[in-house]
Amino acid sequence: MAKRVITKIGDIFSIILDNGNKKYFQYIANDLTQLNSDVIRSFKREYSKEERPDFKELLSGEIDFHAHTPINIGVKQNLYTQEGKHEVYPDIKNLLFRGTNDYGQKTGEERIKISSNWYIWKIGDEKFTSVGKLTSENRKAEIGVVIPPFMIVERVKTGKFNFVYPDFE
Repeated sequence: MAKRVITKIGDIFSIILDNGNKKYFQYIANDLTQLNSDVIRSFKREYSKEERPDFKELLSGEIDFHAHTPINIGVKQNLYTQEGKHEVYPDIKNLLFRGTNDYGQKTGEERIKISSNWYIWKIGDEKFTSVGKLTSENRKAEIGVVIPPFMIVERVKTGKFNFVYPDFE
C-alpha cells in the first residue's frame, strides 16, 4: 500500500536538476477557487546537491514562478523531496493568476494562439474578474490552471511550461 503523504503550508521541497543540483519551492497556500489546489512558489537559485540552504535566505531570494499543483502526487512520484519547513515569505495576498477558456482545439478549427478573453483572480477570491485583454500588471499574472507535477519539474528545469495554452500578445 502506498505511503500517505502529508503536506502543510510552509513545507519546502527540492527538485533534482539534470546536472545533479537542486532548486526549491515552497507550499504557500491552498486556492479554493482552483479545485482547492496547492499553490507553490518556486525559486530561481540553484544549489549544489551537497548544499543545504538556509531557508530564510532561500525564501528571500529571487522568485521564479507561482503555480497550482498537487504536491502530494509529486512526492509519491519521487519528483519532489520534502526538505523542511519555514513560515511563508513574502506575503501571498497580492499574487495574481490568469486564465482563459480559449484553449483546446475543436475538430477542423485552428487553436486560439492569442486570447483576448482573460480573467484574473487572487488566492481565495470568491469570483474571477473578467478583464478581456491583459494589460499593465495583469500581464505579470501566472497561468492559474492546476499543473501536473511532471510539468512543474519541466518548468523548474527549463523556465517554461511544455503545454499549449493561449498567450496574450
